[in-house]
Amino acid sequence: MNFSVVLTVYNKGKQIENTLKSVLKQTYQKYEIIIINDGSTDDSEQKIKAFKDSRIRYFSQQNKGAAAARNAGIKKAKYNYIALLDADDYWFPHYLEEQKKSIEKFPEEKVFSTAKQKRIGEKTFPEEYSIAENTTFPKAVNYFESSFQSSVLHSSTIVIHKEVFEKVGFYNPKYKSGQDTDLYVRIGLNYKVVFSNRICVEYIIFENSLFRSIKKLDEKAGFEEYEKYENKNPALKKFLDLNRFSLAIFAKTNGDQEGFKKNRNKIDFNNLNAKQRFLLKQNKAVLISLFKVKNSFAKLGIKLSAFK
Repeated sequence: MNFSVVLTVYNKGKQIENTLKSVLKQTYQKYEIIIINDGSTDDSEQKIKAFKDSRIRYFSQQNKGAAAARNAGIKKAKYNYIALLDADDYWFPHYLEEQKKSIEKFPEEKVFSTAKQKRIGEKTFPEEYSIAENTTFPKAVNYFESSFQSSVLHSSTIVIHKEVFEKVGFYNPKYKSGQDTDLYVRIGLNYKVVFSNRICVEYIIFENSLFRSIKKLDEKAGFEEYEKYENKNPALKKFLDLNRFSLAIFAKTNGDQEGFKKNRNKIDFNNLNAKQRFLLKQNKAVLISLFKVKNSFAKLGIKLSAFK
């Protein structure tokens, strides 16, 4: 079994060395590495070209965004199993070995993922999922039911068979944010996710992330095309309502009252907890203050679940 590791880079000169080293240190060594440099203006290219390994295939393109860069890498893949990785995340040495075990145990499935931990500053915290801890892993799970707390799919924890992209399509390049979740919804409507609860990936939360740089709601995935499936899929409805909660809060904190009402009015409030319903009633100033508190608590490892 061989993997095609697709690694996309945009101005990650400070992180790309550790990320690439984490791939090269895998205990399972049957893979190629496809690197798409999406128009970086820093020293990312120099850092990448310093690595001398025949499995690395390097490509550079004008900046087109994360979705287009990932699509380009996926289309260049030689092998059926595509392992995605962001240029500022880190695989533990057993990551590909763990994915291989899941594939061998569930050969009929097409989507695979592992647990992850997040790093905020110098501290790391395991991610939490909507899956009972007393289950046997790896396990084929419903994507929506398993992702009410945190998504079981993440851009650095996922291995996807090529067949999936042929069926559900690729990342949508019109979205600057939320393109991952948009793809995951399509996956969840068509496939189970084989999930391992072994922590194999570390992802880093930066203060100057893309999410914080986006100020317009229309640059984020809105999920309107999936509304037609909600009536017959309660888990999808709840999952989308949790995302609508996030979009509504985002809109209000950016002064977009129309966007706030559009998302709020689609929510079944039975799918939200009391804290989330409380937050939807607060004004912009209060929400911004609460977000500052939330970020401070996050650095201490205290999760405020009302904020998605």
